[in-house]
Amino acid sequence: EKEIQKLLAEKIPLEVIYEDNDLAIINKQTGLVVHPAPGNREHTLVNALLSRFKELSDINQERPGIVHRLDKETSGLLVIAKNNASHLKLAKQFAEHSIERKYIAIVSGRLEFDEDVIEAPIARHTLKRKNMAVSFTQNARYAKTHYRTLKRGKNFTLVELKHFTGRTHQLRVHLAFLGHPILGDTKYGKNDNFPRMALHAQGIGFLHPRTGKFVRFESEIPQEFQDFVKKNLNIGDGSVF
Repeated sequence: EKEIQKLLAEKIPLEVIYEDNDLAIINKQTGLVVHPAPGNREHTLVNALLSRFKELSDINQERPGIVHRLDKETSGLLVIAKNNASHLKLAKQFAEHSIERKYIAIVSGRLEFDEDVIEAPIARHTLKRKNMAVSFTQNARYAKTHYRTLKRGKNFTLVELKHFTGRTHQLRVHLAFLGHPILGDTKYGKNDNFPRMALHAQGIGFLHPRTGKFVRFESEIPQEFQDFVKKNLNIGDGSVF
């Protein structure tokens, strides 16, 4: 109880793109941590949710409403559970990898193929313990990512990504393994001239926990992505998207 009381409601701006009695879809901004952790109890998405919603699932009382997460610097769509029944049904879909998730990224260099699948196991880095890496050791876990090239510039590629497995930092690790790290990813790439990590969770689809019907949500590609691509492709309209 003492720990739960430390989770404070904070009025942090939230973009709610859909809401009903069972769930909400949030378009998370870059730079926002999803849930509190030791040494970081405030200024997270959870703190914002506690202020915005009257009811949230409490299966994990340290992370009310949180069914899945995005990295701090990744923007995009998150589904939030408002009650425990919805939480359990959504969590089962994530565990079974039946939830559709689509990401947009800008990566360094020109990807050779228009479309490909990356199948490379992932484990914790042997030296950098906070990092993950492609590994073929006994502890490595199977990981599979599909990518589709949308646009190529001189020194970058705009790609659509879908992961069939949900390993920690999977998309970031797989693209870095190919030699095309995500722009702005200082952990697995370089300190590129990009204002943030260029990874955005653009789409999510799942079976609604109450109705059982498949629902799909999409968000706009962030403006900084659009500006970068237009500038570096030397085009003046939005036709690239």
